[in-house]
Amino acid sequence: MKKIAHIHAFRDKSILITGGAGFIGSHIMERLAAKNHVTIYDNFSRNSIKYCTNLQNVRIAKGNILSKSKLKRAVKDVGIIFHFAAIAGIHTVTKSPLMTMQVNLIGTHNLLEAVNKSESVERMIYSSTSEVYGPHVFLGSELDRTTQGPINEPRWAYATSKLAAEHLVRSHFLENNLPVVILRYFNIYGPRQTGEGAVHNFVVNAIKTKPLIVYGDGLEVRSWCYIDDAVVGTLLSASTPKAIGQAINIGNPETATTVTTLAKTIIQILGSKSRILLVRKRFTDVELQIPDITLAMKTLGYRPQVDLLDGITKTGEWYRQYPEAP
Repeated sequence: MKKIAHIHAFRDKSILITGGAGFIGSHIMERLAAKNHVTIYDNFSRNSIKYCTNLQNVRIAKGNILSKSKLKRAVKDVGIIFHFAAIAGIHTVTKSPLMTMQVNLIGTHNLLEAVNKSESVERMIYSSTSEVYGPHVFLGSELDRTTQGPINEPRWAYATSKLAAEHLVRSHFLENNLPVVILRYFNIYGPRQTGEGAVHNFVVNAIKTKPLIVYGDGLEVRSWCYIDDAVVGTLLSASTPKAIGQAINIGNPETATTVTTLAKTIIQILGSKSRILLVRKRFTDVELQIPDITLAMKTLGYRPQVDLLDGITKTGEWYRQYPEAP
């Protein structure tokens, strides 16, 4: 298959993953480490790699994305860069909107400046988000409008910071011929996820027979993409020439469901006796979020393979194996 050929093209590459200790970054590292030389650059505010068993060919560079000097050293002689370092999660963002803007925008600027002075970089993958489409996106394509909520809602600091960074990344492509790809991820979930993701929170609580907390009426609709599919799409974007200069959706539109139905499904699949607890929503939320992945399919040969049932089952199995995981 085309996608397998692309993935196996990575061999003896020097690879930098900012935020590589996090959820998606750790899975990218795990897929590439055996046949490449991988450097993880992270401040370890979240640590998913402690659950990785094989760190062969992996170098750890502890540092903050706001440190220009450390970034300059980290990108030296690097061929491929995956930029995942960011602040995310609605509760974290609303609590620290200033830090969100600084890390997500200024941190990306710092990395781009360091990369722009390097002659070794073959490709830079920038991790963006479906949130740039705003509160309502149904089969949203990359050419559709991006939109955010009012400035008095702190949660939109995240989407705004990621969208502004997208423009910054693409400007470097247009003016400096930097080989970049922008990926807009739609609700990635799976083993080793930390933070505030709905599937993560529901699965952990279901295993512990704790209430699954649903904010508001739970009628918001999301599509959910299992981590293995996200990794395949990411690696394809790093090895497909036609991807350079583009923004590409990575997700699985076939898994769309309401938040309440997701909670019920997780309880059923995991055989949990947890109950669903509706809690008053005190924040602005995204009500509809389903991607159009036509561009990813045509350009990358991307085809998500894992349905919601299998994804939840695999996620539950992992968290049962590591009950201490956050």
